[in-house]
Amino acid sequence: MKTVNCPRCHHELDEGPIMYRCANCRRAVYAADLENEYVPAAQPVAA
Repeated sequence: MKTVNCPRCHHELDEGPIMYRCANCRRAVYAADLENEYVPAAQPVAA
């Protein structure tokens, strides 16, 4: 999973996955408001 950055100050956000917080500017951001795409890991497929 890639890191998510604050839309205001561009520092890395923590917590999640529903609401993120920026330690630098103390902003709370909902995950739905971020451009963050979840890509699940590749699963082995039975032959």
